[in-house]
Amino acid sequence: MTKLAAVAALGAALLGAAAGEAQQTPAPATSGSNPLDVVPDKMPFDVPYGAPLALERATVAINAAISEAKKHDWKLNVAVVDSGGNLVAFERMDGAQLASVPISEHKARAAVTFRRETKAWENAIQTNGFNYVMTLDGVIASRGGIPLIEGGKIVGGIGCSGGTGSQDEAACKAGVAALQK
Repeated sequence: MTKLAAVAALGAALLGAAAGEAQQTPAPATSGSNPLDVVPDKMPFDVPYGAPLALERATVAINAAISEAKKHDWKLNVAVVDSGGNLVAFERMDGAQLASVPISEHKARAAVTFRRETKAWENAIQTNGFNYVMTLDGVIASRGGIPLIEGGKIVGGIGCSGGTGSQDEAACKAGVAALQK
């Protein structure tokens, strides 16, 4: 396997892992080819959209994310959007960074519209050098945005901002876990 093919395979694996999907093995690239020329057998991130998340469920996710943040004294903004990317609920913790208010909503919306965790875009740029993703409308290449999936369908997304990317992501994961109970 050429170095470029290995990079392409790693990129596909990282993007699949970031979305929580089974890893797919892409077709090997030919020597000297662009790793983006690899054509996967199946459509990545092909999760159907479902009915919009209700306020009651959005509140469960936000409360869990805030509870996680409080355990660590993180001051975060938490947004939940529905399956259409529309804001359902938002909470700004006391002292949370003001600039992170729209960022939390952007992360949630990007997770829904692109049907993947925003960490996938971070990995695409920082790990794989796929800088072209910065040209795509609506992308935010910072972890902390995760789709909310119920019954195999995207019903919304949660976005946290105000801490480091890993802190934002940890709080979001707590919100996701609360909805899976």
